[in-house]
Amino acid sequence: MNAFVGSVGRIGSVGVARLADYLELTKPRIAVLVLITVVVGASSARWGQPDPWSMLHAVLGTALVAASASAMNQWWERKTDRLMRRTFDRPLAAGRLAAREVLVFGATLAIVGIFDLLFFTNLLTASLAVITWASYVLIYTPMKRRTHWNTLVGAIGGALPVLIGWASTGASFDARAVALFLLIFLWQFPHFMAIAWLYRRQYANAGIQMITVTDPTGRRAGHQALLGAIAVIPVSLVPAALSPPSLVYLLVATALGVIQLGCAIRFTIRQDELTSRRLLHISLVYLPAVLILLAWVPFL
Repeated sequence: MNAFVGSVGRIGSVGVARLADYLELTKPRIAVLVLITVVVGASSARWGQPDPWSMLHAVLGTALVAASASAMNQWWERKTDRLMRRTFDRPLAAGRLAAREVLVFGATLAIVGIFDLLFFTNLLTASLAVITWASYVLIYTPMKRRTHWNTLVGAIGGALPVLIGWASTGASFDARAVALFLLIFLWQFPHFMAIAWLYRRQYANAGIQMITVTDPTGRRAGHQALLGAIAVIPVSLVPAALSPPSLVYLLVATALGVIQLGCAIRFTIRQDELTSRRLLHISLVYLPAVLILLAWVPFL
């Protein structure tokens, strides 16, 4: 009896571990931020009163497509992931999951997610999801080994989900939609330049052509971070300026933007562990805070 119970317990532990590995393939922390952008896009398009049914499926379908993109990215980069300390323990790189099962898992998620968006929202929403997936998996991921311009392509794909949320409502794109896209697009430069500097040696060892690898001085990374941090401040104020005025949003968004800009300036002047981590940390606060406040603008 004890042997049977022990055997069941071991099987259960293995099952839980495999589920955890599959969950890790989806990069849940990134997925949460993506889904916030979808909700903000849908909420902004309908002035704070989106249709709950279309929003539900916009979130569900995008979550599946985003999870697929993350899994397929790891499938594609399984060899280079083994060469970097920050990624060598990923499920596929570490050998806990097989390449074929990850490929099937990723393809299934993409198909289900796209068809969910097609049937329960509209053709434009599903099309934007396909473009987002393709830009991340088929363009951005292989570009990482070829040119530092991969960051630009990745930033476009990273900003598209807010338009998926917007399109799911059936509303036409306007200046607010463009501003939301640019907000997320520009924010990625301070964020990813900080990451690129922190892990530049690992990227170099893995043959990934980040800008901190092609320009080891860090000057170009600093300039990109600075330009992104400057440009994102006025862009962040456009959606609120075209919506019912919210003093709370304007004050908080401006304050966070100035703090992020200050960190970007210090990073530009001197790239080191302290300045890059400070820029990374403020960027991780900035975007979720601004997006959540934007979703509440109609109620503030």
